[in-house]
Amino acid sequence: MSVRIYIGNLPQNFETKELAAQLEAVGEGIRFKPVMDRETGACRGFGFANVENEKSAAKLIEELNGKDFNGNKLRVERSEKRESNGGGSKRGGNGNNSNQQNSNRKETKKFVHSDAPAPEAPDPRWAGELSKLKELLANQKTAV
Repeated sequence: MSVRIYIGNLPQNFETKELAAQLEAVGEGIRFKPVMDRETGACRGFGFANVENEKSAAKLIEELNGKDFNGNKLRVERSEKRESNGGGSKRGGNGNNSNQQNSNRKETKKFVHSDAPAPEAPDPRWAGELSKLKELLANQKTAV
């Protein structure tokens, strides 16, 4: 079973062949794919490597994590399993997919903690001004 490894903090203009040489020095059968920006086509500074087994993965992490690569210290760790939510859908789509995703989510109660006064209570800093305004409005209604 292959193991997926995250390799981050890559320099902006690195050569994939240079990194492949570093990976080959650690072990054989390591395949690396950088994550590219859709708009510019440049590497986004990270990528993923597939390693054939657990031993090779542990060795790769041990030898390359924190190692200097073209002026940057690499960050190498096991990739976290991505939730199967279809990824980030910035492209929009037909809208049906997002509704389905929301209905599948577990309902949770969210609590918002704030030091702000309750909405029905007037702000004490403006209490004096508020009472003057109320008086003006009351006087206008009786005059008409």
